[in-house]
Amino acid sequence: MSTGSGADSAPAPKSTHDSSTGGGTFSSLKIRNYRLFATGAVVSNTGTWMSRVTQDWLVLSLTGSSAAVGITTALQFLPMLLFGLYGGVIADRYPKRQLLLFTQAAMGLLGLALAVLTLSGQVHVWHVYLIAFLLGMVTVVDNPTRQAFVSEMVGPDQLRNAVSLNSANFQSARLVGPAVAGVLITTVGSGWAFMLNGLSFLAPLLGLLLMRQSELHKSVSVPRAKGQLREGLRYVRGRPELIWPIVLVGFIGTFGFNFPIWLTAFAHHVYDGGAGLYAVFNILLAAGSLAGALLAARRRSSRLRLLILTAMGFGLLEVAVSFSPSVWLFALLLVPIGMIGLTTNISANTSVQMAADPKMRGRVMSIYMMVFVGGTPVGGPLLGWITDTYGARIGFAAGGAVSLLAAGAIGLILTRVVGVRLRLDLRGGRPHMEFVPKEQLAAAV
Repeated sequence: MSTGSGADSAPAPKSTHDSSTGGGTFSSLKIRNYRLFATGAVVSNTGTWMSRVTQDWLVLSLTGSSAAVGITTALQFLPMLLFGLYGGVIADRYPKRQLLLFTQAAMGLLGLALAVLTLSGQVHVWHVYLIAFLLGMVTVVDNPTRQAFVSEMVGPDQLRNAVSLNSANFQSARLVGPAVAGVLITTVGSGWAFMLNGLSFLAPLLGLLLMRQSELHKSVSVPRAKGQLREGLRYVRGRPELIWPIVLVGFIGTFGFNFPIWLTAFAHHVYDGGAGLYAVFNILLAAGSLAGALLAARRRSSRLRLLILTAMGFGLLEVAVSFSPSVWLFALLLVPIGMIGLTTNISANTSVQMAADPKMRGRVMSIYMMVFVGGTPVGGPLLGWITDTYGARIGFAAGGAVSLLAAGAIGLILTRVVGVRLRLDLRGGRPHMEFVPKEQLAAAV
C-alpha cells in the first residue's frame, strides 16, 4: 500500500484523539496507519468483487439455476450464522493486527485455489461450494476483527468517518471489480479473475506489515474466561440502542441484500443479457452505494429516525424496481437502491460501534455481522427458490416487501419500547417526520 505524502511526520497516537485531524469527508485518511489499511483494502476489495461476480456467473453457467447461486451465497455466510459469536470472542481476546495477517493470507490462498481449478478445466460446482464455505469460515474471524481494528487505527473521534470511508472503499472497488470481471470472463475466462483476486490480498498484507504499532490506539485485551459468549449476548440484549439496529439489519441482510440472485436472474432470464449486463447492473448498484457512503462520511451523527426511514425507503424501492418494464429503467433505479441501502447499513453500523464498550466491541460487532450476513443461508436459498419458481420479478419484490414491513414494524416497536413517538409536522410547507421523546411531546401539547 502507498503511505502517501508526509508519512514520516504522522502524529503520535495521542493527537488522533482530539480534533487535530479535522472534519471533512476524508479526515481519517490523515492518519498514516488507516491510510495504509485503506489503500490495501481497495486493492483486495476490487479483487473480491471480481471474484464474486465471476463466481456467481460461473455457478449459473455450470447449473443454469438461480437457486444454485443462492446456495453458493448461503454456504459462504453459513459459518457466520453458526460460529459468528465465537469470532467476536477471538477478536476481543487476541491482537487484531496479527489476526488480520492470518485471515487475509488465508483468503488469498483460497482465491488462488479456485483459480487453479478453473484454469485447469477441472472445476465443478461442488468445488465452488466448498471454497465458498471455507472462505466463510475465515470470515468468521476476519469480519469482527476488521470492524474492531478500525477504532485502534483512528481513535473514537474519527471512528464514524472511518467506518463510512470503509464502506466507500468497498463500494469504489465494486465500481471497478465487476467491470474488470465482465471483460475477463468474456475474453480470457473466469480463471484469471480468480487468480487476480488471490494475488490482490498481497496489498493488505503489506499494509499491515508497514503499520507503526506505536501509533495504534491501545486496545483492551480480554483474557480467556468462561461465559464470555453469554456475556456478549446479555450486554446487547439489555441495550435498546444496540439490539434494535441489529434486529433491523438482520431482516434487511436476510431478505433485502440478495442482489447476486436477482441481478443474475434479471440479466440472464428477464433481459436476455450476459455477463456484461450483469457487470453493468453491479456497477450501477455500486455507484449509488458509493454516493451513499460518501454522504454518510460527511454526516457527524447517525439518528434513529434516519435508520428507520432509509430502511423503509430501501424496501419500497426494491418492490418498485422489480416491476420495471424496461432494462434501462431497471438499471437506473439500481443507483438510488444502492445509495439508500448503504446509508441504512452505515447508520446501523456506526450507531452500534459508537454505543458499544471498547472491551465488548469485538463481540458486539460479531453479533451485528452474524445477524446481518448470517441470515443469508436462510434468505439466499429461499429467495433463490422463489425466483426460480415464480420469476425474478416476484423474487425481488418479495425481498423488498419483507424489508419494508420489518422497518415499519421496528419503527412502531420503538415508539412503545424505547419511549419515543412519531411526530409529523410541516416545515417550510413540506411534511417532516421524526422520532422524539414522549416527554417532549407532552411538554409541547
